[in-house]
Amino acid sequence: MDKLTSMTVFVRVAHNGSFVGGARDLSISRAMATKHIMHLEKKLGVRLFNRTTRQLSLTEIGSAYLDRCQQVLSDVNEMEASVTHMHTEPQGTLRLSAPTVFGTSYITPALSEFIELHPKLNIDLILQSNPSNLIDDGIDIAILLGALENSSFIARKLASYELVVCGAPRYFEKRGTPQEPQDLKQHNCLINLAMPPYNQWKFHQGHTKTSLKVSGSFQANIADPIRIASIQGTGIVMLPSYMVNEDINKGHLQAILTNYSLPPLQVNAVYPHRKYLSAKVSDFLTFLQDWLTPLNETKRKNND
Repeated sequence: MDKLTSMTVFVRVAHNGSFVGGARDLSISRAMATKHIMHLEKKLGVRLFNRTTRQLSLTEIGSAYLDRCQQVLSDVNEMEASVTHMHTEPQGTLRLSAPTVFGTSYITPALSEFIELHPKLNIDLILQSNPSNLIDDGIDIAILLGALENSSFIARKLASYELVVCGAPRYFEKRGTPQEPQDLKQHNCLINLAMPPYNQWKFHQGHTKTSLKVSGSFQANIADPIRIASIQGTGIVMLPSYMVNEDINKGHLQAILTNYSLPPLQVNAVYPHRKYLSAKVSDFLTFLQDWLTPLNETKRKNND
C-alpha cells in the first residue's frame, strides 16, 4: 500500500474520530480505511488507535504520529503546488489570521489591494489574538504582534512600531503624572493581554534599563477596550503608536515618560515550516512587507 495514502487515511480517521467518517471524506469504503490503518500499525509495530465498540481514540503514540503526518502531508502538498504553480498567478483561498485591531486597520486595506492584483484569489481573514493551531485550523499565515517564542513555525518580521505610555489628562490631574518608570507602581495601569509587553513594562534611558511589573483594575485580551477605558480616565496604558497617535493629537490622551525609550513592538508573519511556499503565500508575504514599510516609516516621522 502507498504510505502517503495510508497516512492521509489515518489523518482523516483521526480528525473524524471514526473509520466511517474518515472513509466518507476520502470516498472510500470503511473496510478500505480499516485496511490502511492496520497496514500502518503493522508497518510501524505500534497501535495508533484505542478501539472500543463505541469510541475510537488516538493512543499517545498515535497522537504524536498524527502531528508528524500532518506536517509531512502539508509539505508534500506545498511542494506539489510550488512545482505546479511556480510561475502562475496566486489562486485558490488564502487563509489569514490577524489581531483584531491591527487586522482591521492595516491588514484589511492591504488585502483589498492584493485581491485587485490577483483576481483569481479568495481571502479568508480570521481576527483573533492567538491562533490555536495553524495546521489544524488550515491557516496559511498568522500575523502576530511580538516575538515568536518556542515554536516550530517560521516567523518573518514585517515591521515594528513604537510603544507609547499614555493616559487621559484628567487622570493625571487627579492622580499626578509619573516622572519615572518606578512611579507607575503607584498608578492604575491597564493591561493589554493581546500583545507584549503585557504587564512587564520595560524602559531604556542611556545605559540604564528598567523592567517593572505593573498592575491595575482592568485588563482585556483586545487592545481597544483598555484604550477606551484610558481615554475615559480609568488608568495608564502602554500601546503601539498606531493605536494612540490620533487620540494624542486630539488631546484625548497624553504621552508620558517620553524621555525614556521602549522596546519596539514587532509585527511578524508566522507560517508552518515548509521548504516550498505556494505562490499565494510567498507573494502575499512580500506584498504585505512592502505595504507596511511606508506606513511604519510614516508613524515614526509623525512621532519625531
